[in-house]
Amino acid sequence: MTDPRIQKLAKQLVTHSTSLKKGEHVLIDAFDVPSEMPVALIRAAREVGAFPHVQLHDSLVTRELGVAAEDARLDVLSKNALQQMKSMDAYIAIRGSHNINEMSDVEPDVMKAIMKKARRVLNYRVNETRWCVLRWPTPSMAQQAGMSTAAFEDFYFKVCLLDYKKLLPAMNALKKRMEVADEVHITGSGTDLKFSIKNIPAVVCGGEYNIPDGEVFTAPIKNSINGTLSYNAPSIYQGTSFDKVKFRFEKGKIVEATANNTEKLNEILDSDAGARFIGEFAIGFNREIKHPMRDILFDEKIGGSFHFTPGQCYDQASNGNKSQIHWDLVCIQRSDYGGGEIAFDGEVIRRNGKFLTKDLKPLN
Repeated sequence: MTDPRIQKLAKQLVTHSTSLKKGEHVLIDAFDVPSEMPVALIRAAREVGAFPHVQLHDSLVTRELGVAAEDARLDVLSKNALQQMKSMDAYIAIRGSHNINEMSDVEPDVMKAIMKKARRVLNYRVNETRWCVLRWPTPSMAQQAGMSTAAFEDFYFKVCLLDYKKLLPAMNALKKRMEVADEVHITGSGTDLKFSIKNIPAVVCGGEYNIPDGEVFTAPIKNSINGTLSYNAPSIYQGTSFDKVKFRFEKGKIVEATANNTEKLNEILDSDAGARFIGEFAIGFNREIKHPMRDILFDEKIGGSFHFTPGQCYDQASNGNKSQIHWDLVCIQRSDYGGGEIAFDGEVIRRNGKFLTKDLKPLN
């Protein structure tokens, strides 16, 4: 029997996240997930009169293809994927993996070539389609979170099926504050950072683009960032684990970067000219997600967190930075993680992970 929560999630992805309509085409990208989920999505899409298209992926096969970056193959792959994406109105990706480090032994130069070829497909998908990306609960994810498989599944559906519509008024209030702000000042343990977000749009994320969701994002003016930032949430990027990432900025550029794996960190930041500049600043507030689990889609929404993203900006909140990298590194500012403050033009709007103003308190 199919878990009824799967059907409920599929319906939410179709009717709320991507708002599919009759006659539209949706690409369902399923990576290492049980067949019940793509089947539920197919049925949900058909219920609204949309046309579902499905791709099934296996991480072991993906890794085998990834160990070599033959230009001729990648060119054809990129060309065909872009042509397919241009035929779609919406995109839903569900990503499960039995081993989150499956790509860790792919050579850096090879990974760089793969990312470069994939960037134009990703840019088109992000900017030209309605899209939503989510993980799928697996025993390895439960292990990362320090939970039993059953407990993690319950947690997963709880955070993914959050009533995002109920939070929209407070999200919009935060969006307004960000769009009239100039200087942002962030302080905390190992962090003293200033930058401007003047005249850059802010975007509400209430279950449309990612599931789980719960953030409002913008971008810093590219050359305005100065100071230091210490991230306290661990991260996995391009198959490598990172802890205690710390950046020092001068005029927007990351001029010093350290971590438990400083060499690999700097290899990523040297991928291209835009990788040492920031493409996104976002404030996270999903109250059901409290602790990091080395999964960006969950960790970037942690209640009381923010993320400050090296690399590509979004067109909806553009500061002009272009890169094949987009790495949402997370800092948690709740008291149990060392505390910290975010101030807009001298007014502290969040302290130790709690919003202080009446219009934003519903996000606590």
